[in-house]
Amino acid sequence: WLKVPFFPPSAVLEAAGRMGIDIIAGGRLKKKQREAKTEDPYVQLLCRLYKFLARRSDSKFNKVVCKRLNMSTRNRPPLSLSKISKNMINKEGKIAVVVGKVTDDKRLLEVPQVSVCALQFTETARARILKAGGECITFDQLALRSPLGKGTVLLRGPVKAREAERHFGKAPGVPNSTTAPYVRSKGRKFEKARGRRRSRGFKV
Repeated sequence: WLKVPFFPPSAVLEAAGRMGIDIIAGGRLKKKQREAKTEDPYVQLLCRLYKFLARRSDSKFNKVVCKRLNMSTRNRPPLSLSKISKNMINKEGKIAVVVGKVTDDKRLLEVPQVSVCALQFTETARARILKAGGECITFDQLALRSPLGKGTVLLRGPVKAREAERHFGKAPGVPNSTTAPYVRSKGRKFEKARGRRRSRGFKV
């Protein structure tokens, strides 16, 4: 019989500490997915539901909805009824899906009959959709009705429509820049003197 030497646990741990670990080039892979920070129990349950559907099905729709449910409110901009009606032309029988809020648009005179699934609806938007013979459904109802996202049209609000986005990009005043400067107001007295505009001999 072979005698197996006995190593005390402290010696094993010390040897393990000295040993390296196998990692591929580029270091350890970090796969931390973003998780919703909201305390809304409804959204938290939806995140769990669509995380399950995304994992257990090959549907790209579920993966996209799961990702968007975990986004911050800034990245879930609202979508107006006029945009929904515009994008649902010649798509009868399909469900418009918005991971965000659906708002009313007074400029839209006639609301078409459409089924909309969203996280929230404003009171007037919901009333106008229902009055037109459409329906407003939630994401758990959508998961029962279309677990793979078939017969749906996934829409998204304008992410870059915030006023703050106007000030991002090339510095204002640089050639070919359309970035808006942070000015108190727009007028003759505000950033219009010599040294600020080309008509006064200023060059960057």
